[in-house]
Amino acid sequence: MTPATRAFDVAFALVLAALIAVPFLVVFAIHMLAMGRPYFYPTERMRGPQRPFVLWKLRSMRPDRDDTGVSGGDKAARVPRWGRFLRASRLDEVPQLWNILRGDMRLVGPRPPLRQYVERFSGLYAQVLQRPPGITGLGTLAFHRHERRLLADCVTASETDEVYTRRCVPRKACLDLIYHRRQGLVLDALILIWTVQTLALRRRQRLWRVRPAVAMQRRGKAVEPVPGLTA
Repeated sequence: MTPATRAFDVAFALVLAALIAVPFLVVFAIHMLAMGRPYFYPTERMRGPQRPFVLWKLRSMRPDRDDTGVSGGDKAARVPRWGRFLRASRLDEVPQLWNILRGDMRLVGPRPPLRQYVERFSGLYAQVLQRPPGITGLGTLAFHRHERRLLADCVTASETDEVYTRRCVPRKACLDLIYHRRQGLVLDALILIWTVQTLALRRRQRLWRVRPAVAMQRRGKAVEPVPGLTA
């Protein structure tokens, strides 16, 4: 990480933290009531071979001591309505601004993997993690929706693991290696803009799905449940 990119990340994280401080306090107050303790979900991630760190998130799932691997359809029952909102809006990722200020992560880079996948694909992740991990990145943006659909259809932990390792890890790594070859402040800025656009589009899509249903209910007409908005 060059001094210029480090300065960019710290400045951006501080400005963003200042802008969202009040709204996030409101979200966190609701989070405390909706989820109870523990409020945060600290998880071990890797920023390089044999270089673990603690990544912070707002807790969006019911705790399970035996929980391992990535989240798929096998864990869906543990995600309450508030947790689904946090994940869809990416508000559960806000505490990772602390990871940026600590120097664990960057704003832009490959998503930090779990230790078990780094150990299983050591050669691949040795290349991917030549760049520090980030909150958002090329692999995350380009493949996230497809990955979510693939994993949502999994009904067991072993199936989730098999689909993730066979169909997700190689494709995301390919995209992250493209980023690795072309990384620079301009590309980072473009990826941040793309991230904001993606989040805004998701919010707009949810509004467009909800508004017709609300209008029909006001007119006394029956409507089908909106997927993703029911308990």
